[in-house]
Amino acid sequence: MAQPVTPEGPRVSHMYKVVLLGSMSVGKSSLAYRYVRNDFRELLPTVGCSFFTQILELDEATVKFEIWDTAGQEKYHSVCHLYYRDAHAALIVYDIANKETFSRAKLWLEELEKKFLPDEIVVALVGNKTDLAAEREVTTEEGEDFARTKGLLFMETSAKSNHQVNDVFMAVVQELLRREKEKAPRPSPRGSPTVDLRTSGTGTRCCRS
Repeated sequence: MAQPVTPEGPRVSHMYKVVLLGSMSVGKSSLAYRYVRNDFRELLPTVGCSFFTQILELDEATVKFEIWDTAGQEKYHSVCHLYYRDAHAALIVYDIANKETFSRAKLWLEELEKKFLPDEIVVALVGNKTDLAAEREVTTEEGEDFARTKGLLFMETSAKSNHQVNDVFMAVVQELLRREKEKAPRPSPRGSPTVDLRTSGTGTRCCRS
């Protein structure tokens, strides 16, 4: 469950921790920078972890994202679990022009599956660098099919051309809010709070790019 943010008046607020995972040079930092600053920079490899925040004023709630951008270098792999502890969502990023990064993305998912139950975290598979379409090594269908089999959100993006960067983060927040709504107790017909004991599905949906 998201950590509540003290609302001003009756407005509902949520704070979510989102981690970016993936191999070195797939563009995780550039995605975060584009989303938060609406700008593109060829950034140096992340050392350890970088931190960004973004506040969204949506119709249904105010959402604060704490975005943790983890290092992709192998030497930091053993400590990355310290950064995605207590995360509400994860973006697993690969480079569509580098098949190896897609294989590594599957390993990152395996790491998450060891730490979280399916209903504890929203996971999006992100194929970045669509601006390199001429050099593509991973087809859209490969990404979609893997995401579908694992119950992940899926989208292809380009931090450089700003293709679907906002869309993938919005898909994550909408899924988080949907789960919040499912977990919320429903009032009884007489107005007293009750607990809905029926099991409700919490599998994620696959988003087509």
